[in-house]
Amino acid sequence: MSTIAAISTPAAAGGIAVIRVSGERSLEIAEKLFLPFGPKRLSDMPGHSCAYGRIVSGGETLDDVLLTVFRAPKSYTGEDIVEISCHGGIYVTRRILREVIAAGAEPAEAGEFTKRAFLNGKLSLTQAEAVADIISAEGESALQSANMMREGALFKEIKKVSERLISLLGGLSAWTDYPDEDLPETEPKEIGSALEAASGELEKIIRDYDSGLVFRDGISCAIVGRPNVGKSTLMNALLGYERSIVTDAAGTTRDVVEEQLRLGDVLLRISDTAGLRDADDEAERLGVRLAERAFLNAQLVFAVFDGSAPLSEGDLKLLESLKGRRHIVIVNKADLPQKIDSEYFKDENILKVSAKSSLGLEKIRERVYEMFGLSGYAQNPAVFANERQKLCCDRALERVRQALSALKEGETLDAVTVLVDGAAEALLELTGERVTDAVVNDVFSRFCIGK
Repeated sequence: MSTIAAISTPAAAGGIAVIRVSGERSLEIAEKLFLPFGPKRLSDMPGHSCAYGRIVSGGETLDDVLLTVFRAPKSYTGEDIVEISCHGGIYVTRRILREVIAAGAEPAEAGEFTKRAFLNGKLSLTQAEAVADIISAEGESALQSANMMREGALFKEIKKVSERLISLLGGLSAWTDYPDEDLPETEPKEIGSALEAASGELEKIIRDYDSGLVFRDGISCAIVGRPNVGKSTLMNALLGYERSIVTDAAGTTRDVVEEQLRLGDVLLRISDTAGLRDADDEAERLGVRLAERAFLNAQLVFAVFDGSAPLSEGDLKLLESLKGRRHIVIVNKADLPQKIDSEYFKDENILKVSAKSSLGLEKIRERVYEMFGLSGYAQNPAVFANERQKLCCDRALERVRQALSALKEGETLDAVTVLVDGAAEALLELTGERVTDAVVNDVFSRFCIGK
């Protein structure tokens, strides 16, 4: 393979930047540009060692740098790697990269370093994908789960299921392919037990995916309610600073105010919306339409009601519209005398809060964790997958269920074998043990250049 190079740090000014070079010519290329301050030659440096020197081009010193050598196969990619750590100016970093390319390297494609690590057997495909999740992790649980994937946790879980299916295939294939041999027939009861176990394991992995997706991507949440019930006050209280304008006048919020906040380890992408009512002017009517759109698109709805006032017709309409939606009913202004008719909330598990004094807000996090099944996951982070991996799991689970159904309906063992083989193929594609070039290229195209 060719020798590749890219800037591995963000494209912004900083204290330090790193240019990574990987391939069999990486030391040769670096030696054309690097002059050490000491007597040590770059080609004589062992792996995992550093040298201080300068990058020179045409007799001109571009920068003083620290150069680190990693020798194959004990490197990230499994190839010889040179990393040039220079001052983090945008121009000097790009200039050094240009000199490295002029000396014989090729610009790296997106994710090419990690792709080479996969192709050279340094990482499984699931471990490689975990690298991207580590980079994008925005919470402790997401980071822990991504690290578990990088350490091979998902690979091990899937490997257990695929080995179970492959072992079953071995028995089925031997009996069906060599009927004249004196081989023991695989009993339907044993086949069923193996398939039931595989089905249960795959179902658990898919459940973990749903929880993991929340930790990785967050929850889109809309705060809705009629004007002046305290939606903006609630948003400000949850954020811990004043983001939305708060006044006693109804209709102050006319646009959708969006912000991100943390509830424990979960990222909440929250939208404070205009009060739901028949608006008096075009600007407010537009705000109400945007609020309705945010309500429809949100994964979670905070429906806010004023506990110090009787329910209005708009409140009752909002309650009706919540059916079938993930929502939390928040009765605000609990610090004032209560006039709200609680009879209408008999089927709701409501939270009584005072956004103004932050009374009861700690219960919101608990309710969100319960609603999305996150409590156990947060305490003991399970492995979660990305969408590609989930689709492979879905396909494998479907084939396993079809095999179980075929077995119960008395289909031939040949038919059962074909379905079990399809399930095993899906899992081997997930781990990368049997995967097409197109899938590999698609996975790594989502990485940043330099990683």
